[in-house]
Amino acid sequence: MSDFFPAFETSPVPVPGPDAVAPEPFRGIYGMPAFVTVPTGDLAASTDFWVRGLGFFELFGIPGQLVHLRRWAFQDVLLVAAEASAAQAAVPAMSVSFSCVLNEVEPVAEACRALVADCVTGPRDTPWNTRDIEVITPEGARVVFTAAKRLVPGSPEARALAGVGITAPGSDGDGRG
Repeated sequence: MSDFFPAFETSPVPVPGPDAVAPEPFRGIYGMPAFVTVPTGDLAASTDFWVRGLGFFELFGIPGQLVHLRRWAFQDVLLVAAEASAAQAAVPAMSVSFSCVLNEVEPVAEACRALVADCVTGPRDTPWNTRDIEVITPEGARVVFTAAKRLVPGSPEARALAGVGITAPGSDGDGRG
C-alpha cells in the first residue's frame, strides 16, 4: 500500500499525452498555497514582459507597489517594487512564499533562529494584509512564510485594499464595513 495517489483532478496540469490541451488562464480568487515573488525596479516593464512574453495576465495590482500575475491555477507571481538598499544586495533577488496561518509565524521564526541566529527577518505586516517572515536558508534561498490576517473593516489595510478593488466579503466596497 502506498501513501501516494494520483490526484490530477486537483491540479491544473493536464494528463500528459500528445493531445494534452493547456487549461485556460484561471481568474478565480483563492488562498495561494505557494507563489514566487520577484522584485523589480520597473513594474511596468516587468509586467509587460511577463504578460506578453510568458503568457501571464494581471490579476490585480497595487499601483507602485505590487502586480499579481497569474497563468493557470496555482501559477501565481508577485512582482514587487524593489527597495534600493545595501542590505538587500546580499539577499537573493527572487523568493518563494509559502502560505501558513498566523499561529505558525512565530514558531517557524524561532525554530529557524535556533538553527541559524541571523537567518530570519520579521515578522512584518504588509500593505496587502499579511504577516510575513523572511528566512535565508543555509544555501542562500529566500523563503517567505506568509499568513493572511483578519481583514478588519475600516482599518487602514481594508481601505487600502478597497482602493485597488479588493473588498472583503460582506463589506460595502470602500473598506469601511
